[in-house]
Amino acid sequence: MKRVLHRRLSDTSSFPLPEGGGSALLACMKTVAFMNQKGGVGKTTTTVSVGAVLANEHHRKVLLVDLDPQGNMSDHVGIDPGTTERSVYDVIIDGLRPEEVVHSVHALDILPANLDLSGAEIELAGMMMRETRLKNALSSFCSGYDDILVDCPPSLGLLTISALTLAQEVVVPMEAEYLALRGLSQLVQTIDLVKQHLNPSLEVSGVVFCKFDGRTNLAKDVKAEVEKHFPGKVYTTAVRKNVRLAEAPSYGKPITLYDANCAGSVDYRRVTEEFLARAGELAPSRREPVWRGDDMDNTTPDGKEFSSSSDSGKTPSVPARESHA
Repeated sequence: MKRVLHRRLSDTSSFPLPEGGGSALLACMKTVAFMNQKGGVGKTTTTVSVGAVLANEHHRKVLLVDLDPQGNMSDHVGIDPGTTERSVYDVIIDGLRPEEVVHSVHALDILPANLDLSGAEIELAGMMMRETRLKNALSSFCSGYDDILVDCPPSLGLLTISALTLAQEVVVPMEAEYLALRGLSQLVQTIDLVKQHLNPSLEVSGVVFCKFDGRTNLAKDVKAEVEKHFPGKVYTTAVRKNVRLAEAPSYGKPITLYDANCAGSVDYRRVTEEFLARAGELAPSRREPVWRGDDMDNTTPDGKEFSSSSDSGKTPSVPARESHA
């Protein structure tokens, strides 16, 4: 894998890095790729949830970019990938202006994905400056945003490399499992190669543990191992297993708009505060989290038991899902 990626990225070594407007403009905002080549680790949920808290509770202008051909992030916020005619594919491949594609929903702007994106890597393979097409396309569009959050596909292909070329930082959502730990080394190799050939300033800014069960020795051991290899990078807040997080996408809503008081909302608010604090834009919160009894693992992120609240069995009242296609 490393040799294949190195050969692919070495093909760009004779091309100059983007100059002027694109680099300078994107440097004025926080551009973050949420990346993990292992699927099902909470990457999309983390991207949407952090974006929603930034937009709705911190009043920031946020753009979400869905680079996963499955379109899960688009679906999560109520945009049906199956009926969306224009997507980020048209921006990357056909040069369509982003403002012709962007949707606005839940105080967020989103460049959605659809099935067309599944063929983008094949089409990109024969294009000049293929890794920088996304960055160049967004360079003049994104000046009004505080944060650009990119949901990468669960792979290490050209779409992921495009996201890493665009981004200033990488946040790695992961599960506290052995196989997720093994995949982390490949991810770091890819980031190092992109730094060498395309984006020298790219850095891993954080690791967020999702679906975390702090009662198990495995979770504690994996977390400790990651902290050893990424000192100071692992987020203090681990997102606990919570059924509300699994329910929210079926209503086309971020977790904080679906059930504002559930454990998932509490955890992602604290993750977002830490996301801002790490950038020096918010002092770390001194508030203690209010743990509810509707958590699937019935623990706080550090594995301590807590007592159930009286409303633990209640299901939130939510309207029928709205379409934003």
